[in-house]
Amino acid sequence: MAKVFGAFSVSILPAIVAAQASGTLPTAYTLPGVFPTSVYAAYYNDPTATTAEPQPIITDPVTHEVYPYWLTNPETIPQLDTYEAHPLPPPAAGSQPAPVCDPADHDDREQLRLRGRLVRRLPGRLEVAKFLALAAPEQGPSLAVALCEAFDYSSDCATEYSVYDLGTPITQVIAYADVGGYDGQVICQRYFSMCTDPGTSPLDLTNWFAKPKPNPLPPPKQPTGERLKVLHMSDLHIDPRYTIGAEANCTNYLCCRPGVYNSDSPNVTVQPAPRYGAYYCDAPFTLILAALQAVPVLTGTEEYGFNFTIYTGDLVSHDPDQELSRAYTVYSETVLYDLLKRQINSGPVYAVMGNHDTYNEAQNSPYDIDPSITGQFNWDYDHLASLWEIEGWLSAETAQQARTHYSAYSVQRTDGLRIITVNTDFWYTANYYNYMNLSSSDNSGMLRFLTDELQDAEDAGDRAWILGHVPTGWDGTNALKNPSNLFYQIVDRYSPHVIAAIFFGHDHEDELSIFYANNATSISAENALTASWIMPSVTPLTNLNSGFRMYEVDSGTFEVLDAYTWYADVNAFGALDGQTEFGPTYELEYSTREAYGASIEWGSNDPLNATWWHLVTEAMEANSTLVELFNTYQGKSSVRSPACTGECITAKICYMRSGSAPIAAANCPSGYGSVQ
Repeated sequence: MAKVFGAFSVSILPAIVAAQASGTLPTAYTLPGVFPTSVYAAYYNDPTATTAEPQPIITDPVTHEVYPYWLTNPETIPQLDTYEAHPLPPPAAGSQPAPVCDPADHDDREQLRLRGRLVRRLPGRLEVAKFLALAAPEQGPSLAVALCEAFDYSSDCATEYSVYDLGTPITQVIAYADVGGYDGQVICQRYFSMCTDPGTSPLDLTNWFAKPKPNPLPPPKQPTGERLKVLHMSDLHIDPRYTIGAEANCTNYLCCRPGVYNSDSPNVTVQPAPRYGAYYCDAPFTLILAALQAVPVLTGTEEYGFNFTIYTGDLVSHDPDQELSRAYTVYSETVLYDLLKRQINSGPVYAVMGNHDTYNEAQNSPYDIDPSITGQFNWDYDHLASLWEIEGWLSAETAQQARTHYSAYSVQRTDGLRIITVNTDFWYTANYYNYMNLSSSDNSGMLRFLTDELQDAEDAGDRAWILGHVPTGWDGTNALKNPSNLFYQIVDRYSPHVIAAIFFGHDHEDELSIFYANNATSISAENALTASWIMPSVTPLTNLNSGFRMYEVDSGTFEVLDAYTWYADVNAFGALDGQTEFGPTYELEYSTREAYGASIEWGSNDPLNATWWHLVTEAMEANSTLVELFNTYQGKSSVRSPACTGECITAKICYMRSGSAPIAAANCPSGYGSVQ
């Protein structure tokens, strides 16, 4: 094994080729320190400078518009999106309008504060808010501001909950939610902490599945011995507004931006933002390019490429909502999918929408909301589908399916694998629209779509991979109980004979969850059905290293045979400033089979399936050092990851055995899900 320096070094390239031919690959690769200016034809600034992030001039291939410099210039970040649509629900027919209330007027603001305290004292009075949202929707954002102030949600409620920000989706949800029933109970519990958790709604699956689960199951697909190479990347979170030299250790993130500071040293920068990124910041262009250019060398795919690539969501930086917009969202989508196409011999890329890949962040509404606003997020679905089609990853027919299914789609590959993607915002806790008709467990029809596609796969004898962004399980903090519970039952119905694997992102950390038969009432190797791989991020946010992964997959069963994860040590980025000879180093962190396989009896060519992973958790119970190793890898070997001891050991094993939020809540200690 060798360490390689310099992406374009003529003397090094023959050694790489020889290593690939002999079946060995470099364990580490150091990028050159000079930004590859040839990536773009033109720039708004000098891309060779090391004191500012490059600002390429980007043309959108869908709209053919050139994105303006002010959109990404860190000195001109828009502070409130007043130029794009922020639709309110139409007034209900026959409703009596409430007196108009101007939040800028002191007396009116006091009136709104009183309303907020009324709701605070009497959670059942959410009906009052519903009446206001229906009768005078233009006053809904003012009430949202008052509630924000009453519950101290933000230091700038007037901005964050205004009609130009979160006040709009909140008004829609209050207007259409069953605030006197289950929706209201969950809203009261989650946002006001004044009600008990109503628990998971009972599921009636009598007519949900078109056919019962086959008994006996069809004969399993046989392995071919041929190994496919599949790249998995997630959570790039490019920050085109990254500011070299700004405070990287700020008190309130997002750091590495103009004007941020450390409250212990407000006038003197504690940690200047390095050129390649920092732990409290999203990924600058320089880090994105470094990661993408390291992939082919380290994975041995420079010549022949990957069989295909999966991308499990999140492209946009973690800006405060008032600094985001539709334009900034589609800019990030355009830039990153273009780079994936041009920098990596990726094969077809199967991508999903992440919670940051929409505006407002995390918000997606069901199609059956009021007809006047039913298509309010179509701008995003249309843009994503068009990009995926333009890049040649989806056919015109599949792209059209994505446009009309919340960006979700299904691809029946010719090799017997079906890729099914879902928009996981429809079970994400931060999507306000999920609190409408929540007792149905599928208020958008997203899980109906998944079920129908899996049934088609079963009928055709296909294997299936499910791709999403937000995990349904692990520690149970990201997914709502009802939809994640229904997802679990769907996985049970179509596993292990149809679903070969599930892939998520979102957490930025290296995690995994196992799904068991019968809602995990008996957790054992015999009942393990399938596993969800939760992909670590390229962005370092927060306190994490940067990473990517390649799977080796059997071409007959489409089960994972091994997974290789690479990382770059973000803690070392500061030392790269002041020179341009060397950039970041990406190195092999671990092989999944090698890291955990020695602890169990398992064939060298047997898949890393749910049974294997359950046996790993049993080995962890017998030897806690394996959990400590898992904990290290969870943060991509970050120096900032806390140790896992005591109850944390038990919790991590429990999270690995939890594929839904209700299972995690019922079985696991809380508070140990993240190493950030």
